[in-house]
Amino acid sequence: MSVSVSISSLEKLAQVGRTATVLLCVASLSACVVAPYRGYGGHGGYGGDGGGRGYGQPVPQAGGPYEQPGIVVDVAPPAPYVEVIPVLPFLGALWIGGYWGWRGGRHSWVPGRYEQPRPGYGWNAHAWVNEGGRWYLRGGGWVRR
Repeated sequence: MSVSVSISSLEKLAQVGRTATVLLCVASLSACVVAPYRGYGGHGGYGGDGGGRGYGQPVPQAGGPYEQPGIVVDVAPPAPYVEVIPVLPFLGALWIGGYWGWRGGRHSWVPGRYEQPRPGYGWNAHAWVNEGGRWYLRGGGWVRR
């Protein structure tokens, strides 16, 4: 009788071990990975090229049609997320990359999305611009080429 109890206990212990292993694998595979954008840090990062540009993307020109005045902060945005671009939802779709926005007194990631291209227009990405130690968010938008 003690042998059957030992076997039953060993089976339960093995089941707990398998469950713990599965949970550990699921937890490790569900982690979010944040990596710097390849232009970050000295080559188009947050002012690393001396031009005060954000994310290594073109800086929107002041007074442009896509400029959104009013978002000025004293805190530099974090490094951009490396987004996994999903499969094209339709032929000719244009990927608009995500960016750090500002909401509730802190930086908040706005994920990328697909949009229908507009003939005669190009997309200017959102960009944080450092001017005099303050960070200005220049809004992205469609501009005539």
